[in-house]
Amino acid sequence: MDGVFITLEGLEGAGKSTQAKILADNLTEAGYPVTLVREPGGTAVGEAIRGILADPQYDDMSPLTEVFLFAASRTQLVEQVIRPKLGEGTIVICDRYFDATLAYQGYGRGVHPTQIREIGDICSWGVRPDVTFLLDIEPARGLNRVRTRSVETLTKLDRFETLDLGFFEKVREGYLEIAQEEPFRFRVVDATGEKDPLAQRIFELSMDVVKKKLPDPGRLSLGRRGLE
Repeated sequence: MDGVFITLEGLEGAGKSTQAKILADNLTEAGYPVTLVREPGGTAVGEAIRGILADPQYDDMSPLTEVFLFAASRTQLVEQVIRPKLGEGTIVICDRYFDATLAYQGYGRGVHPTQIREIGDICSWGVRPDVTFLLDIEPARGLNRVRTRSVETLTKLDRFETLDLGFFEKVREGYLEIAQEEPFRFRVVDATGEKDPLAQRIFELSMDVVKKKLPDPGRLSLGRRGLE
């Protein structure tokens, strides 16, 4: 049985990680098996790569090197976690996936989209999201959230969070163009509002997809009890 693959995309400060966690909790509470991962990361190899990509000391890293590092992390995540879990009928929620590489390294850094897509096809093994939520926010507002949080928590900004506003404006433009090209997969949601109403909206839209692919968890539970 195939599971459901949900990804969340957006700029820094859009609230992707927060919303991914809430969605995972809500779907689990609804009775579904859920696995939450992030990219880059989600595996030991991926987390090590994430550390390199986020480290400000590597500010001379070339855009194409970034593409290959993201691809390496994604390959490990797809092989080790995403494909096996989907094969078990699990809902997999991923905080960013290949759309982020296209938006950041393509539109933001200037790597040719064809190169990114070719590399992406190889490293993702053809695993594509059933639905992608783009948490849209104005770049200045998102960066203000990130930098305020950095001051409040006494944490340093990572290598991407220190980039200028112009870079994130190009990334946002890229995300919106990608979403426009695939309206059947993308759900663009306003990330500037309150956290809880946004979480409820994402949950409802997710359930529209989940119900089409997975059996009702209540019926599964009844079936298991009948076999005992």
